[in-house]
Amino acid sequence: MAKETTPRILPTEITPEAVYARRREFIKGSLAIGLASALQAQAALPAGKKTAWGRDESANSWEEITTYNNFYEFGTDKADPARTAGGLRTRPWTVSVEGECLKPRTWDIDALTRAFPLEERIYRLRCVEGWSMVIPWLGFPLAELVKQAQPTGKAWYVEFHTLDDPKQMPGQRRPVLDWPYVEGLRLDEAQHPLTLMAVGLYGKELPNQNGAPIRLVVPWKYGFKSGKSIVKIRFVEKPPVTAWMAAAPREYGFYSNVNPEVDHPRWSQARERRIGEFFKRKTEMYNGYGEQVARLYTGMDLRKFF
Repeated sequence: MAKETTPRILPTEITPEAVYARRREFIKGSLAIGLASALQAQAALPAGKKTAWGRDESANSWEEITTYNNFYEFGTDKADPARTAGGLRTRPWTVSVEGECLKPRTWDIDALTRAFPLEERIYRLRCVEGWSMVIPWLGFPLAELVKQAQPTGKAWYVEFHTLDDPKQMPGQRRPVLDWPYVEGLRLDEAQHPLTLMAVGLYGKELPNQNGAPIRLVVPWKYGFKSGKSIVKIRFVEKPPVTAWMAAAPREYGFYSNVNPEVDHPRWSQARERRIGEFFKRKTEMYNGYGEQVARLYTGMDLRKFF
């Protein structure tokens, strides 16, 4: 019998609800003062094509989106990334596309941003700890990059590697996870029209704490599936062992679809709290995108393939 892996994240490292409730008071303090100039310095990107996604919802504010983040490379507290990510250098930056594909290539980030038309999409983000946001992303469909790379018949999955640089990312100086952060999708998930490579939000370049200069956004999955600060994309034959699967396989499966009927071992997923709201709301299957993505999982036992 295989040795059981013990989760490396303790319950004490999850932000307590009382701390969460005081986030506005904290933001208004010294952190907000230090952030002001950095947030104003974000450069504008070419205007993205407007889409219908999320137009009927109210997006969270720039302040909320950029000061309450999960980005363990910069710390485990929700306020750590905004406080410690300012030193991340996002130029020069390259993204290599490799593995089982006919046209591997190393892209300069600016060339990659220009290669595919940008779109504005307002997506819900649901995190496994029970909080959610609505974010106006700017990016391009991952399917366009997949198409350009021309994966071979052996490519069944796509693997994403994020930057591994403890000098720039203080959270990587602790063995919280096996760095670099690795995530993965089935090829059909990667090619789904909803799957986005985001390079901005609110029409500006991504702030460092939100995954600059390029990150994955898969809106029907829990937020940890959407790797940040990506440097490598690989087409592979077998499902990759992702960072959270390696750390806690009983808690974090490969698929990680938002499913209110499958609880996390330490808390319920049935309800969520939208940042900026006091009362909780019912969690929707596939984060509300079931009409678009449920067919990807026809016939699968969603309790087994969680």
